[in-house]
Parts: sequence; C-alpha cells; structure tokens
Amino acid sequence: MTAPGQANIQAEAARRRTFAVISHPDAGKSTITEALALHARVIGQAGAVHGKGGRRGVVSDWMAMEQTRGISITSAALQFAYRDVVVNLLDTPGHADFSEDTYRVLTAVDCAVMLLDAAKGLEPQTLKLFEVCRHRRIPVVTFINKWDRPGLEPLALLDEIETRIGLRPTPLTWPIGLAGQFHGVVDRRTGTAIHFERAPGGATAATEQELTTDEAARRFGEDWQRAVEELELLDLSDADHDQATFTAATTTPVLFGAAVANLGVRQLLDTLVELAPAPGPRPDVAGEPRPVAAPFAGFVFKIQANMDPAHRDQVAFVRVCSGRFERGAQVTNGATGRPFATKYAQQLFGRERDTADYAYPGDVVGLVNATALGIGDTLYSDRPVEFPPLPSFAPEHFATIQTSDTSKFKRFRRGVAQLDAEGIVQVLRSEARGDAAPVLAAVGPMQFEVATHRLAAEFGVPTTVDHLPYQYVRRTDPAGQEALSRVRGIEVLTRVRDGALLALFPNRWRLDMIARENPTVRLDPLLADADDR
Repeated sequence: MTAPGQANIQAEAARRRTFAVISHPDAGKSTITEALALHARVIGQAGAVHGKGGRRGVVSDWMAMEQTRGISITSAALQFAYRDVVVNLLDTPGHADFSEDTYRVLTAVDCAVMLLDAAKGLEPQTLKLFEVCRHRRIPVVTFINKWDRPGLEPLALLDEIETRIGLRPTPLTWPIGLAGQFHGVVDRRTGTAIHFERAPGGATAATEQELTTDEAARRFGEDWQRAVEELELLDLSDADHDQATFTAATTTPVLFGAAVANLGVRQLLDTLVELAPAPGPRPDVAGEPRPVAAPFAGFVFKIQANMDPAHRDQVAFVRVCSGRFERGAQVTNGATGRPFATKYAQQLFGRERDTADYAYPGDVVGLVNATALGIGDTLYSDRPVEFPPLPSFAPEHFATIQTSDTSKFKRFRRGVAQLDAEGIVQVLRSEARGDAAPVLAAVGPMQFEVATHRLAAEFGVPTTVDHLPYQYVRRTDPAGQEALSRVRGIEVLTRVRDGALLALFPNRWRLDMIARENPTVRLDPLLADADDR
C-alpha cells in the first residue's frame, strides 16, 4: 500500500510539465516563451514592463547584454500555473556559441518544443538540438512559427520534418491560409475552425472565434477549400496523433501559429498540458530508475551569479527528480559527501524570485549562495543516489585573458573563477602562463564577449583577450604531458574545474601527425567532441 506521503508526491508529480524550447537563433524562441506566459495569465503584456525601475524586455532575457542585442545567451527558468497544471518552462540560448548551456538544460526536461521558422524550416542549430533530444529520447512537440509572414507550403514543411530527422508529423492544428495570409487554424481533433483576430500591437492575447465549416467556407473562400483538401490528404496518410508513439519520441504533434502576434499559442499551451509527459522515474548513473516517490533527489544543471544587481549572489538551478524538496532540510552533496543546508531556496520566474518552501518532481528550485555546488552535482536525502554526468563540449576557441589594472587583480581572479563555476567558459592554466593570464576555452567566440562583459559589469574589471591559434583539444595524462612538452606548436594546460590535462593543437593535420608519431601517448577526445556532434 502506498504511504500517504508517497501518494501526495505522485499526485503532485503528475501535475508537472517541464519542458524547454529549442530552435535556431531568430526563430522566435524567447517570443514564444513570453507568449506562453501571457496566455497563462502570469504576465499582462508580452514584452512589456516587468519588475522594478521600468525595465523592459521579455522576462526570460534578463541580462543587459541579452536585452541590448535581442538574443538569448543564458538559460532561464519560469514556473507558472495553468489550468490544474504546474508548468516549468526552461528558456535556452539559441545561438550556437552557447550550445553547452542548452544541452545541460535538456537534461532537466521531460519534453521539448521544437520551434521552426515557417520560411526556413529546419535550420542547423535546430537539427543539432534535436539530435540531443533523440539521444535522450525526449518527446518533441513542433510549433511552426511566423505563419503571419510569407513562408513555405505546410505540406512541404511536414515532409522536411519526416525526411530530415525521421519524426513522423501528426498535425493537431492546420492553417487556414498560406503563410503570410493567416486567418486561423482547424483543430483536427474536433474539426472546429478557429479564426484569430490579432490584438493591436500583438502585446495581448489574440481574440479567437469558433466558426462552423459553412461559416469558414463563406468567410475564407479558396483558403478554406485549400485547407480542406490538405486535411483530406492528412487523413489518408494516417497522420493522426498517437500518444504512445509521441512519448516514445518517434512522432511529433505539429501546430501552426505566430508567436509575436500571440496566434495559435493557446493551442500550444493546451497541447503541452494535455499531452506532454509528466515526470517519471529517472535513471541513476547505473541505469536504475529512481521512482518519483522515492526520497528527495535532484541534480544541479546550471549555476548563475548576479542575476539581479540588487542581490549579487550565486544561484544553483536544481531539477527535482524524486521526493519532496523542503526548504531548510539538510541534504547531501553526492560529489563531496558533505551536508548542504537548503535554507535559501527560491522559485524562479526569469530573474524574479519567491521563496520556495516545497517543490516536487519536475520542479526547478534555485538554491541561493550555493558556492559549494557545481554543475552536475547530485543532491539527495536518505538513500544515496548519483545521476549521470552532464554533457560538455570540446572547446574549439582559445584565448588568454588579463587585466591591465593590477589593483583589481583579486577581483579579476574571483570573476574568472565565477565564470568557470557557471560553465560560461572553461578556464585552463599552466605554470608557464601563470595566474595573471589564464586561458579561456569556449565552444564559440561569443562566450569570450560574455566573459569580458560580465567581468566589467559585475566585477568592475577591464580586460583584454588575445586569441590563441588552437582549434583541437585532447585529454592526456602526466606521462603524455611530459612527452608532449618536447613537441613544438602545442601546449598542455590544466583545466581548473577538474584538474584534467588538456593538449591543444592548431589544426587536425597537426593532431593526426603527432598522434602517429607518439602512438603510446594518451590523446582522448573529450565528451561531445566537435567531430562527434
């Protein structure tokens, strides 16, 4: 018989929907995040003023650099209630230079929304992120965005999804009107035509009007007839939604809309609430599923400091996997075996915060001033558990960073250590280079811009970056370090985060040649190496 506490945990877990939005840059990811929050009535206007001081911008893009450039370069967590469900929406960076942050977030979700630009279809970054979903068997809901602008034929987009990524599309809604002539959608499950009337400026939810087929035929003429003919083709091709194949990540429900105008967004939110899987047993490092009703356990998938200048603190984002999290409880950090007090726990909505007294499987909790925690650490109470390590990419760009203001060297070292702890960059050091000019390693060059911006804005330290001529990295050992120290044109540096010895090479030809000439030297690819992505 299930204990009362376990029954409550299972019921609360069943109410959770935890998902991320993945897309290529500029497909509208932060816009759809904002629109979903708008339709859940947790904000009054999309892109409107939030918080104190008249700050403008979407709630998930809180960093000044994000608001200035109009792109997402960090992950953000938003939790809100909709109907009888608790939604945990994780916004992720779209830019390829921040793929590692996005990949970590995808370890913390149970479903993903794949956002496609109606005019561009599947783009490179979307394809990369989908492969992570495929590898982790994450169910995917597809939202074809920007249907209020000229774009591709809807059937052509479905064909591209099936042929390029092997997911069978099962549309839940179908557009009335070609891309750029968007009148509304047909709900395939009910046959209802829904006409959208865009609100002025698109800042509030669109007005929806249900029409009979006769009314739709009179109002939309040829556009309606085209939609009817395309729907008949879908019926003949067995493109109906099947929950089993969706949760098995072999089919994808498809919806059409325009996030910036809040068209079709309610249908997406309803789909996520009704069809997205609730949190289930999560495998530990040995592959054993941990039931959601087991004692509390969770893992740190992100660390972020200085989210709000008024706080100046460090927040560890923890995905609750099992049990009930209780603020103030003492848990164990599996990485160190040491106790950790959860006195300062918060529920996050962008950078806005509320105290979180309790949390359940699927929820994301922000632990404040969690300097003892690292990315990938498992927290648990009662029976020990360890969840699999989080993926990381092999860096492809390297640069030294230093400050010319020697009076601020302590702040410089503290700031670089903070960026390393958050995973913004990897910090490498060697005795030859010293602490004054550490080497930063990154997946993309924009990470260096973020690093210098944050050192200046948050630590008051001006810095200069000098790029190094390396493109490839391999892990070695002390014997390999000794052997490679006599080879010109490469360096072996120590990764501060874990003490790993990393050998840096200027190009693939040089790497292959040195490997042939030194067959006994250890040269292991890093996890998620660029050549393996």
